[in-house]
Amino acid sequence: MIKILADENIPYGIDAFSTLGTVQLVAGRAISQEMLKDKDALIVRSITKVNKELLSGTAVRFVGTCTIGEDHVDKQYLEEQGIAFSSAPGCNADSVADYITGALLLLENHFSLALSQMTLGVVGVGNVGSRVVKRAQALGMTCILNDPPLAEKNGNSGYASLEEIVKCDIITFHTPLIKEGKWPTRHLVNEAFIASLKPETIIINTARGAVADNAAPKSALRSNRIRAAVLDVWENEPSIDPELLELAFLGTPHIAGYSFDGKVNGTTQIYEALCSFLGVDAQWKADAVMPPPLCPEVTVDPDDPNCLLHAVSKVYDFKEDDRRMRELCSLPPDKIGVHFDLLRKQYPVRREFHNTRVLLTRQDNALASSLSGIGFTVT
Repeated sequence: MIKILADENIPYGIDAFSTLGTVQLVAGRAISQEMLKDKDALIVRSITKVNKELLSGTAVRFVGTCTIGEDHVDKQYLEEQGIAFSSAPGCNADSVADYITGALLLLENHFSLALSQMTLGVVGVGNVGSRVVKRAQALGMTCILNDPPLAEKNGNSGYASLEEIVKCDIITFHTPLIKEGKWPTRHLVNEAFIASLKPETIIINTARGAVADNAAPKSALRSNRIRAAVLDVWENEPSIDPELLELAFLGTPHIAGYSFDGKVNGTTQIYEALCSFLGVDAQWKADAVMPPPLCPEVTVDPDDPNCLLHAVSKVYDFKEDDRRMRELCSLPPDKIGVHFDLLRKQYPVRREFHNTRVLLTRQDNALASSLSGIGFTVT
């Protein structure tokens, strides 16, 4: 049996990994080199920096992150040390797509927009971005795609440059945080980028906080240079900028991918990766322990002009997440980071749209197609 140290916020961490050995749960930001001296495996989420400083002199030979993102892990160091590594690509892609879908519908309602007449620029078209494209198309939007690495791999056909993206009505970011190299994404949203946008553009960031330079969107929102910003990720988390939060249309504590389904998918993928590394069969199955959805069924009236938003709101209350987040604005600077982490640690169970069955009060094939397209199960 091996010794495993895991982030305490990984759902079913004990249930899953205890089938392989002894498990110690620790707060992600508290994980230290000393704790890992005798551990064989380290299981984290995105807030733990995994590098030489953390792992040098430890017994760790497997690192798993139950997240899509990998920028918190020094993969080169792991490779040099012969430490196996696995992430969970796509684990919370539907969760983020749910979040973007709801945000788009909230924006449409609040600003009296017509999404079906608008363009959505999608920067980063991997596991998450590709799902966002499908959701937006189900809402009738025209999508413009930007992803230089994919364009190089697949050919430029179907991909646009950033110069074309800035012409879109709404721009949403789904890139990893890349600080250097051929296609860096750090501070992709800077003063020059903002200056190139057309008036009343809306920006959505659920990727990484540092994809945007705080000063750029803050200045643009103050001067009404852009219409609105939806921000789930923040530069310098957990010590975020409360002034930027106050200016955001919707502000949440890095929880777009925090559906219970997404987090459990991450647990499952890393558990199975560790089983494979150890050469043993997986014994734990998530399907046997998943709770029923809080909202198993929703009735939708096709005659309600806001029926899509109403259906989404019954499954996920965006405004409550935003309300709790804004409590940060009244806190002293030294308390903001603690509260931000607490919001994530105590995040309520949120199930993804596909767990909810939609009943229409009358037949409407077009509406049924839209509901199915944004993730619901329609009967």
